[in-house]
Amino acid sequence: MSDPTIGFLKADVARFCRGVEELAPAIRLRLLVELRQALGEVTDEALDGAMAAATAEGWGLRQIGGQAGLSHEKVRYRLAARKAAGEPGGTA
Repeated sequence: MSDPTIGFLKADVARFCRGVEELAPAIRLRLLVELRQALGEVTDEALDGAMAAATAEGWGLRQIGGQAGLSHEKVRYRLAARKAAGEPGGTA
């Protein structure tokens, strides 16, 4: 079962999407693309932080990948990119 907070967030996003339905297509498309990019940036950053925290607790790359729905190589890549960017918790 999903966390209720996710349901509230999903409802907020759905409300936003319904709110742009009456706009001109060009504006509607621009706003939806901006929303998608913003959500991607925020969730990617949070996911990378969570993976770094799991690494700090001793989790293996395969275990993290299993929880995150990513291959262990993708986890390794993202953690290495985090380290290269100077963010805490990255691994090489």
